[in-house]
Amino acid sequence: MILKEKKTQVIAENRTHETDTGSPEVQVAILTARINELTEHMKTHPKDKHSQRGLLKMVGRRRNLLAYLQKKDVERYRALIAKLGLRK
Repeated sequence: MILKEKKTQVIAENRTHETDTGSPEVQVAILTARINELTEHMKTHPKDKHSQRGLLKMVGRRRNLLAYLQKKDVERYRALIAKLGLRK
């Protein structure tokens, strides 16, 4: 579970304007932070199938958001995956 301070930090680093909390960039960054934390959890608890399902759902949601962003604005998409270090 991502802490409130970390979430606000992720939002502040990825927002497009001062009051931005819901742009695709922010949503993908938050999901990436949650996915990274849950991946570490899965390394220590490999039989936790409920968390594994949640992880797969988050990965799918992030993939859909990235596809949407790529369709809408390729430059924003490229900048985001470079900033977050995602493979694509």
